[in-house]
Amino acid sequence: MPVMRRLFRALPLLGITAALSLSALPAHAQGGQARVVAERRITARQLDLTVASPALGRSVKVRLLTPDGWTPRPHRAWPTLWLLHGCCDDYTSWIANTDMASIPALRRVLVVMPEAGAAGFYSDWWNHGAGGAPRWETFHLTELRRLLERSYGAGQDRAVAGLSMGGFGALSYAARHAGMFRGVASYSGVADPLYQQGGPANVLAIARGQGADPYALWGDPLADRRIWAEHDPYVLAGALRRLPVFLSCGDGTAGPFDPPGETSSYETLFLAESRHVADRLHALGDHRLVTDFYGHGTHSWPYWQRELHRSLPLLLGAMGVRS
Repeated sequence: MPVMRRLFRALPLLGITAALSLSALPAHAQGGQARVVAERRITARQLDLTVASPALGRSVKVRLLTPDGWTPRPHRAWPTLWLLHGCCDDYTSWIANTDMASIPALRRVLVVMPEAGAAGFYSDWWNHGAGGAPRWETFHLTELRRLLERSYGAGQDRAVAGLSMGGFGALSYAARHAGMFRGVASYSGVADPLYQQGGPANVLAIARGQGADPYALWGDPLADRRIWAEHDPYVLAGALRRLPVFLSCGDGTAGPFDPPGETSSYETLFLAESRHVADRLHALGDHRLVTDFYGHGTHSWPYWQRELHRSLPLLLGAMGVRS
């Protein structure tokens, strides 16, 4: 889902050019399989970690938005919101394109924004049966989660949210790892990769567009349908119905944040996929599902910022935090 540069180009964050230099690493961050090899303080509440990951075979970055009272060696565990980026973006995109750093309610939780690859799809790649890197799911939910819990104050009251490809990641992670997350939100998400009217072709096109072998992700959607199904939130909806779930999407036509005549075929497809998942959850008797299929609106940041605000009561409530 190519970024609409007209909307997504953001001014550099204040203070980036004068960001604090690399700090000495605390000794407690050195242990474990994945390890922090650098820290960089961006603002008083923003901390970038560079993590050497065996699952990825390289080092990647993670941005933390820390709560009030957080210290470099925290002695308490904080409710933790994982906030996932979309295709063609990176770990900085939520901060760069929204007002999330100034939301008062997020001063009471630790927000984790991990790198996930331009088109990593929050998955351990199949690689035609060979396995191996990149293993994004293992990095996020095993390596990074343990590191953050051990050394950076991440608690076990967790929620996960994401946009577009990150919406897929949020739904898939919550469904595939029962009990790990207490609430989930998807904004304009790739909610049903196997959706018959364009779902598989879209996923393959996104991976191909980022220079990857699209069949290395989950294989062929027909010959290897089982692998696709193992990641598809629609297929896994039975696990999601145990959770508070927030699904939102526009219809792909010009809305209040768009110039006249703007359209987005991505948003039109993702609305169909999100409705498909919502219908499935309703059929399974899910009474905690919240949907915001808001009509006019394209695949762009102003809507995702608004939907983050709208979903926060559900996400924070799931973690036991008053909004």
